[in-house]
Amino acid sequence: MSSEFEAHLQELRRGTIVLASLRMLRTAGYGYRLLQELEHRGLRTDANTLYPLLRRMEKQGYLTSEWNTDEARPRKFYRTSSEGIRLAEALDGEWAALTRALASITDHPLTDEEH
Repeated sequence: MSSEFEAHLQELRRGTIVLASLRMLRTAGYGYRLLQELEHRGLRTDANTLYPLLRRMEKQGYLTSEWNTDEARPRKFYRTSSEGIRLAEALDGEWAALTRALASITDHPLTDEEH
């Protein structure tokens, strides 16, 4: 695919990754595992997109985090905060509205007379 297409695709996915992360991190998880789970569910992204996104959402108060040092390699676990849950619920509603709008465009494009 062209680099222009890839840029548009990345932009489209970035918003979906926010919502998916907020949903999935209602149960605490670490970044690499989230990256794998997103890909497994068809939402491919890369670490250079996901990790800054997680840090930004934490800074905004939508995620909380804590370090787990019980294993040989310390891991930062994230969890959706109560503010993040409220955001996810609002985004869910917007996502449903966008899905309906795009479906109506695809199913019934406007004719010149309807403009």
